[in-house]
Amino acid sequence: MSEVHPLVRQLRFTRSEFARALRSVTDEDGARRFEPMNCISWNVAHLAWQEQYYFLFWGQQRKLLPDVQKNFATGAPASTPLLSEMLEAWNAITAEVDPWLDKLTAGALLSPFIRADGQPGKRTYGSLMQCAIYHYWYHLGENMAIRQLLGHVRLPQFAGNIDDKAPFIG
Repeated sequence: MSEVHPLVRQLRFTRSEFARALRSVTDEDGARRFEPMNCISWNVAHLAWQEQYYFLFWGQQRKLLPDVQKNFATGAPASTPLLSEMLEAWNAITAEVDPWLDKLTAGALLSPFIRADGQPGKRTYGSLMQCAIYHYWYHLGENMAIRQLLGHVRLPQFAGNIDDKAPFIG
């Protein structure tokens, strides 16, 4: 198989950092909410929603987990689901997305996504991917703040091993 596009490597690195920041978080702590923020488990499900919407629905016209689509979209009401269940959903969705990501070319990333009505959207797949990456980092920081409020110590430092996992390729 050919090398994946550098932007895909950045997304995968970002995902790995997001997951690393969740290590040792319990279901109980994952559901703790410090208003007005959502809880950690909601944030996990929300990013699963984004990957499903951007890369399964718009990218492949597929929807794996309708409940994620319904309950964790932007603007969905706050809730406190179990972190373990939301991680299962996130892992299932990202596993379904990965084969599609592996095939993306620079040309495909420059193409507009296709809306449900078959018309091209305003954003390209590359812009959607950048949006997802930045969104992960936003919620990663929010999750770390929640962990600090919960009294967690010895938290991971960021960014991790970017030099090996997702180095800049000029």
